[in-house]
Amino acid sequence: MQILLADDNIINRKVILQMLDKMGYRADIASDGTEVLRALEHQTYDLILMDIQMPEMDGLEATSRIRTLWPEGPVIVALTAYALDGDRERCLEAGMDDYLSKPIKMGELRDAMMQYEAWVADRVINA
Repeated sequence: MQILLADDNIINRKVILQMLDKMGYRADIASDGTEVLRALEHQTYDLILMDIQMPEMDGLEATSRIRTLWPEGPVIVALTAYALDGDRERCLEAGMDDYLSKPIKMGELRDAMMQYEAWVADRVINA
């Protein structure tokens, strides 16, 4: 799976990259929504792990633009410290496919990654 991790916090990136590495995944990095869009112009990604609060362009705006420019684009998963009522719904309404709240636990990420692999495989089969 081609994975892009979008998070402006260096520590969060290191922690998530280490978790992914322990599960056998590698991810490219973007530090804001603008970098995500630039990365998608040069590379096809199956999955984007997208922080919501980032400078320049936040994750909700980036997701909205991705869904406009690449309607059949990657699976997009919100990574956010927000855990208030309605936040999950806002992420899904913006076009995200799922929502993981921070701090992310290894077991939760592992379970989610297995689900995302299935989603990506299903998209490939049905394309």
